[in-house]
Parts: sequence; structure tokens; C-alpha cells
Amino acid sequence: MGRERLKDKNIVITGASGGIGAEIAKLCAESGANLVLLARSIDKLELLQKDLQQKYQVNVSVFQLDVSNTDQVQEVFKQIFAAIGQIDILVNNAGFGVFREAHAATIDEIKGMFNVNVVGLMACTSMVLPKMRERRFGHIINIASQAGKIATPKSSVYSASKHAVLGYTNALRMEAVDYHIQVTSVNPGPIATNFFNIADEKGTYVKSVQKFMLKPEYVAEKVVDSMLTKTREINLPRWMNMGSVVYVLFPRLFERIGKRVLNKK
Repeated sequence: MGRERLKDKNIVITGASGGIGAEIAKLCAESGANLVLLARSIDKLELLQKDLQQKYQVNVSVFQLDVSNTDQVQEVFKQIFAAIGQIDILVNNAGFGVFREAHAATIDEIKGMFNVNVVGLMACTSMVLPKMRERRFGHIINIASQAGKIATPKSSVYSASKHAVLGYTNALRMEAVDYHIQVTSVNPGPIATNFFNIADEKGTYVKSVQKFMLKPEYVAEKVVDSMLTKTREINLPRWMNMGSVVYVLFPRLFERIGKRVLNKK
């Protein structure tokens, strides 16, 4: 799909220091977009900034940001608007998970996942929405998860946070449509990134699903191809999304038959 429509657009990406965030940044830069990259690791951002500017001669700004710090979110986005004037596309990609059974999850882990995956995403969105509504233009892309559609054992808190992201995204889409703002949720299955360094400390889940894991480059292509289009959802892989349809229609049967498959962590 042609990406000429992204040329000279201003795109902000959270969690851009690695994984699909960095891959999205590369494809956007290749398409001629100007980038603002946000993450906690400023060193990694600066290396990516240098690489993209040299390869594609586009403007790339970087800011250190922990999205769970809402005061910092407000300050950084004020700096972004002062620097570039307007934001055309926001990709809420920052997130993390810890795979534990509900009784074993600590309060700090619970707060951490919700503060990053949910509150941080909402805080970033709230900073761009007023100006997008004024311009009657923009696109917000929220990276959720198939875990937001199908809860699985040992991911109760993570699934709950992604359920929240999907609920917020679906409501936001209806609120934004009259202002010509596009809102897209991205629901991937497991992706081969360092996400699992934290989420799956023992490595058992990765071993179980390795042959099904998505390449971050593939997910990034689907996300970038959706930019400034009317794409409602991106579900990857498609066959996995069929499970969520069956789950909605036959939840008891799905949980009984699928328990052994789902309990891979």
C-alpha cells in the first residue's frame, strides 16, 4: 500500500526505543514523515534518531518520557506542540506485562501495568485530542492485544488492562467520528520482542508459542498501512482473532476445551 499520504505528517510514537515502536518509526521515516519518538530510554532513542535522520533526511525529535508519570506527559506534550506545532498521528505503543496468577500479582505490578497500559495511554491521548478536534483531523492508534479480547490464565491483570484499552478505544472512536478523527485499535498476538523478558521470566510461554510469534516488522507494516485510513481494528494473526469470536458466542465451551491450550505460561 502506498504511504505517500504520510509525507510531511507529524507522527508521535510512545514506547519507540525498541520492538514494534522502533519498527513503526523506521517505516514512517521511510515514508517521509516527521517523527517525535518517546520512551524512558533516551540513549536508545538518540541512536534511532541519528540513524533515521541520516537514512531518510526527515525531522526526528526525541523526548524521554515515562507515560505512567502523568505530570511528565503533560509537560513533554507541551514541549512537542511548541516544537512542531501540530500532531497528525499519535501511536500509543508503550506498554508492558507481567505473567502471574491473580493471587501472586503484587499491588505494585498491578498499579504499574494499569498506569502504563491504561492511564498513560489515556493521558497521552488527552493531550492531542483537543487540538485534533479543533482541526477536525487526526488519527489515534492504540496498541492493545488479543489478550484484551480473550483472557488467559496467568495474565489476569495484563488482560484486564488491555480490556480497558479496548473499551476506551471503542468509545473514543464513536466520540471522535464527527470530528473526522480516526481511531484504530491494534490487537496482536505474541510478538517476538523483549516484552517477554519481563512478562515471561522463565521463558516457558515463549517456548510454547514460538512458532506462532509475530515478527515486529510485520506488525509495524500493518500499523503504518492503516495510518490516515478508516481502519477500525487490526487483528493479528487473523486466525487467532477467530478465537475471540468463538469466545463471545460460546464462552463456557471455549474455556473448557481451550483451557489446556490457553494455559501455556
